Amino acid sequence: MYDFSSKVAIITGGGSGIGKEVAEQLVAAGASVVIGGRDQAKLAQAAEAIDPSGTHVRFVAGDIADPATAQALVDEATRAFGGVDILVNNAGVFSPKPFLEVDEREYDGFLDIILKGKFFMAQAAARAMQLRGGGAIVQTGSLWAIQAIGATPSAAYSAANAGVHALTRNLALELASLNIRINTVAPAVVETPVYGTFMTAEQVKETLPTFNAFHPLGRNGQPADVAQAILFLASNQASWITGTVLPVDGGVTAGRN
Repeated sequence: MYDFSSKVAIITGGGSGIGKEVAEQLVAAGASVVIGGRDQAKLAQAAEAIDPSGTHVRFVAGDIADPATAQALVDEATRAFGGVDILVNNAGVFSPKPFLEVDEREYDGFLDIILKGKFFMAQAAARAMQLRGGGAIVQTGSLWAIQAIGATPSAAYSAANAGVHALTRNLALELASLNIRINTVAPAVVETPVYGTFMTAEQVKETLPTFNAFHPLGRNGQPADVAQAILFLASNQASWITGTVLPVDGGVTAGRN
């Protein structure tokens, strides 16, 4: 459907879930990709799955909260493939916890990974995109930055993602003259490995189905649902769209049944 031939993309959080799905679809559409994440072994495994030939995929392990990681991803894309055309600013973390129980370390973790990480990753990528005459940035925000969900208390997570949404609007204006577009998708419950970071496998199996009915369309999202929206916003078909936050949420923001 989309043609990304000769395009070079960086995908943070590319080792699993939405990021890996985006990387697979971009490569299938002709792009070369550099995926980022914390776990070197997991990234190597993902890279093998994304492109067994290894021709169109590279990976860089590091903490996205450190701006040096962002620069390393840009440097690898430039070294391996010649530059950067697309950034999928996807790395994040999610772990519900009541507001009165959140400590400073946990708060810093949400802000550092979700907001600081996306800020400096976008900055490094935009500098590289200038050299190519423009580009497209697509970020992963969150429904939780649009609505508070009582079942999953997430004040710090939500505040960080609200910052991502605001960053999208601000950068849309600042980067427009450089021919760089930036948009954000705001997913509701998507069945990715992130839930396994704070629940056991058995808890995930029991809990996730209870959220199907939360969505007016009657089911949780899958990585491919969000990936399709990201690919559209990264593509030339979206060439007159910038500064938007697009809910990809099974109808949640429309209202409640």
